Amino acid sequence: MTRDFGKVAVLMGGHSSEREISLLSGNAVLAALRRRGVDAHAFDPRARPLEDLRREKFARAHIALHGRLGEDGTIQGALELLGIPYTGSGVMASAIAMDKWRTKLVWQAIGIPTPRYELLTEQTDFDAAAKKLGLPIIVKPACEGSTIGLTKVAAAKDLADAYRRAARYDRLVLAEEFIAGQELTVAILGEEALPLVRIQPAVELYDYQAKYFSDDTKYFCPSGLPEHVERAIQRDALQAYRIIGCEGWGRVDVMQDAAGKPYFLEVNTSPGMTAHSLVPMAAKQAGIGFDELVMRILATSEIRERKQTDG
Repeated sequence: MTRDFGKVAVLMGGHSSEREISLLSGNAVLAALRRRGVDAHAFDPRARPLEDLRREKFARAHIALHGRLGEDGTIQGALELLGIPYTGSGVMASAIAMDKWRTKLVWQAIGIPTPRYELLTEQTDFDAAAKKLGLPIIVKPACEGSTIGLTKVAAAKDLADAYRRAARYDRLVLAEEFIAGQELTVAILGEEALPLVRIQPAVELYDYQAKYFSDDTKYFCPSGLPEHVERAIQRDALQAYRIIGCEGWGRVDVMQDAAGKPYFLEVNTSPGMTAHSLVPMAAKQAGIGFDELVMRILATSEIRERKQTDG
């Protein structure tokens, strides 16, 4: 029997550059909730004031927003003020995880391996930065997701242009050491790290198109890694996730170099839930179907509900 969660708002769309993907995720979540008998409704914060959530007596919110104003603690803070329980991580964890630079600072403080980096500005000596990090270099906005604004730079002369491209999306821009090897992701549901997914893009860079629309990208789950290696990466991913303060569900992205060493890239606190998304893929390998996964994510709103009650 499905638990009565009350009237549920599926927050989707929003104002960010990831709006298109958020709508895909949100509609997939909405359909799954309705299949399970949940009184679920689409709610686009770009189209409606958040006060409508309280006025229309929504009991809780399933966040399917990606990027700014949806994944960065902003909507989480608004929902806290409205007294509406929501899925996933809280305000602080969402804000830190959205900021790749500050995530790195936390990880470095406790020894979690993450690629070396430099912060870029117009005043940066780009030749010196390239020499320090080595080529190629990944340049990206610190507070965007879905590889938006990301460039792989193969020549020092191109670093300034890559910086300016990223700076269109964020004032804070990272130049990051490129880790050649296998791209992995670790989905986390509750207190459990799900089976790893290994990603093999058909193109050189796993970019926005490859993530969401290309049928040529290959995904391996099981990952094919030795069991003890997979367990170690899952353990470290849980530590990386928890130290940021994350809870409920999320995804940790990892690069494994040719020597087998993992480097942690970022945490996603509201991952995609589209047909190409990685969390549903990992859940399926763990024996959790899409609809059940969506219900388990909705149940993470009980974390907020308990905190509001205890507070």
